[in-house]
Amino acid sequence: MASENTRKWAIIPEPNSMTVGEGTVLLPYAGRVNESIAIGDGDFLLAHQLVADIRSATGTDWDIATGDMWSGFIRLRIADSWDFDSQDGGTAGAYTLTINTDGITITGCDFEGVRNGVQTLRQLIRQNGAVLPELQIADAPACQIRGYYLDATRGRVPTLAWLKQWADKLCLYKYNQLQLYIEHTFAFDGMSETWRGSSPLTPADTLEFDQYCANLGIELVPSVSTFGHQYVAMRTQELRELGEFPEDADRPFSFIERMRHHTLNVADDRAFAFSAQLVDSYLQLFRSKRFNICADETFDLGKGKSKQEAQRVGVAALYATYVGKLCEHLSQQGREPMFWGDIAIEMPEILETLPNNVTLLNWQYEPEATDEKIQLVAQAGAKQIVCPAVWGWNALLPRIDDAWNNIARIARYGIDCGAEGMLVTDWGDFGHVNDPRMAVPGMIFGAQYAWNPAGDTAENDLLERISRVEYGDCSARFVVLLRNASAQAVFTWRELVEYLELDDGTGNCNTDVAQTIPCLADRLVDHLSDCGNAMTVREARNRMMRNMATTIERIPQANRALQQCMVDIAPIAAHMGNPGITAAVRIAMEGQLLLNRVGFALAEAHDVRDAHDAGDWRPSDYRALARELECWCEAYAKEWNATSQPSELHRIQETVWKAADELRRISK
Repeated sequence: MASENTRKWAIIPEPNSMTVGEGTVLLPYAGRVNESIAIGDGDFLLAHQLVADIRSATGTDWDIATGDMWSGFIRLRIADSWDFDSQDGGTAGAYTLTINTDGITITGCDFEGVRNGVQTLRQLIRQNGAVLPELQIADAPACQIRGYYLDATRGRVPTLAWLKQWADKLCLYKYNQLQLYIEHTFAFDGMSETWRGSSPLTPADTLEFDQYCANLGIELVPSVSTFGHQYVAMRTQELRELGEFPEDADRPFSFIERMRHHTLNVADDRAFAFSAQLVDSYLQLFRSKRFNICADETFDLGKGKSKQEAQRVGVAALYATYVGKLCEHLSQQGREPMFWGDIAIEMPEILETLPNNVTLLNWQYEPEATDEKIQLVAQAGAKQIVCPAVWGWNALLPRIDDAWNNIARIARYGIDCGAEGMLVTDWGDFGHVNDPRMAVPGMIFGAQYAWNPAGDTAENDLLERISRVEYGDCSARFVVLLRNASAQAVFTWRELVEYLELDDGTGNCNTDVAQTIPCLADRLVDHLSDCGNAMTVREARNRMMRNMATTIERIPQANRALQQCMVDIAPIAAHMGNPGITAAVRIAMEGQLLLNRVGFALAEAHDVRDAHDAGDWRPSDYRALARELECWCEAYAKEWNATSQPSELHRIQETVWKAADELRRISK
C-alpha cells in the first residue's frame, strides 16, 4: 500500500482495505459507464454522477448504457454473493472497487454499496483527472446510520436549491440520512401566525427534496419540535395559552431567551392535540418510517402552568408520560419514534419506560466528552444513535479543533457501545449567524469517523486531506488556515449578543440573560441581598467585561494573526475555483476582526484596561468602527442570500446595528 505521504490524492472516508499498485490507468477519451439495471437506480443517477465528474475533470463526454450487450470501461454491478464483512459484521453499504488496465469495476452488495463505491471513484477522478492509480478497495461502513442534522429554524431557512447542493455533498461523503430541524419554519395549515415572516419551507418543498434525497440514497427523516423549543409558537396570540408561562409572551424577542423559555404545558390536554397535529400532518410528506419528535431541553417543565401536576406526579413522570404518548401515537401509524436523550439521561428512571421501538438521540458536544452517558443508555438496553456536533453555532468561524475532538471521540464511543449509528449535528443558536458552508470540515469529520473510526487518528492529516478532496487545494493548507483563523476569535458573536441583551429595555439587567453568563449568575442573588435592588445593566456589563479582561488582552495579537491567515489563504483560495467558499471565508474573517475590535472598544468603555496600554494596536475611534460594522453587515447579507431565504436575517442585522449604535453612544 502506497504511503499517504507519497500521494497527491486522498479518499474520504478512508477505506478499510486498499492496495495501490505501481501503475496508472488512462481513462479513454470516449468511454462508457455500464450500470446494471439490478442496482435499482431507475434514473441511472450514479452513472450520470460519474459522467459529470469525468466531463468536469477531463473535458470529455462519456456514454451511459445498461445490459450485457454493451461494453463499459466503468462497470457498476450488484454482487451475486457477498463475502466481505464490515467492522460490525454487517454488509449493508459494502463495495469493492478495482481499477486496472482492463477497466474499472464497482461491485456493491446493494444499491447503497454501489453508490458508496461510485463516490470513492468520483473523488479519485476529481483529483487525478484522466489518469487514475491502479488500486483495489474492499470497503464497508462501521455505522449503518450515518446522518446529518441541519438546523433550519433558528434564524436561517436554507433555499431548496442549496439544500439539494448540500444533499449532493453528503452523498459524496457517503452519508445516508439527513434531518432538518424545524420549530416554527414550516408552513403548517392553521399556524400562519407562527410561521409568518420566517420564509417557511412548504409541503411542495418537502416532497421535492424527499424525492431528491431518495435518489441519492439518503433517507430524509422528518424532525419537528413537539414539546420543548416552542418559543415562537408560544408567543403568538392563538397558541400562547399552551405554554408554561403565557404571561411572558409579549416580552421583547431575545436570542438567549429563545434558547431557554419554550416549553408546552403538557398538563393541558390541548397540548397533545397540538403536537399530534404537527406529527400527523408532517409525516405524510416523507417516505421514511422514522420520525424525530425532538422533546429536548424542556427547561420550563413543571415550573409554570404544569407546576401543580408536576408536584403531584413528579417532573420525570410528567415528561415520560407525554413523550410515551407521542411515541405510541407514532407507533400506531407504523412509524419508528426518535427523540433527543438529554432529559431521559438526566432522569434515568425515564429510560426504563421507553418502548422497544424508540431510538434515543444521545447528544454530547463537549470536545472532551466521556462515554458515561452512552454507556448508561447501552446498559439500559435502549436503542441509541450518538450525536456529536460540527461546532459552528454562535460564531462566524467554525471551531474546527473542538469539532474534531468531539466527533472522533463520540464516534468511537458509539461503536464500542453498539450504537445504531451517528447523527452529526449542525446548530444555529443565536440567529444562525454561522454560514452553513463553514460546517463542511466538521461534516467531513463525521463522514470519516462514522465510516472508519479507526482509520484516521491525526487531525492535521485529516485537515490536509479535506483540503485536497473537498477544496481542490494542492497545497493542502486551506482547512489548516481556516482552523488557525478560528482560534483567533476572542470576542465572538455570542459575547456580543450577551452584552446587548443584558439590557431589558428599562435600564435594568435582564436576569434571564444574566443567568446564562457564569460570572453573573452567581452574583445576581448576592447583589440583591447586598443592595436591596436589582443589578443595573451598567453593573452587569461592567462585570461581564471585567471577567473577560485577560481574554481581551489577546485581541491585538489575535487580530494580527487573523490578518496573516487572511493573507496566507487568499492565493490558495484564488486557485481553488470556488468563489462561493472564498467569499464566505473572507466575510467570516473580516467579521471576526471587527468583533474582536468591538470587544476591545467595549472593554475600554468599561475601564477594563488603560487605553494607553494597548501596545502597538488599538481600535479605531468608535464612530469609525460603527461605520465599518454597518458596511460589513451589508456584505454579510449578500452572502446570506447565497444559501438561505431571508428568514430572520433582519435579527442579525438589528443586532449589528445595536452594536454600532452602542459604539456611537459611548463615543460621546
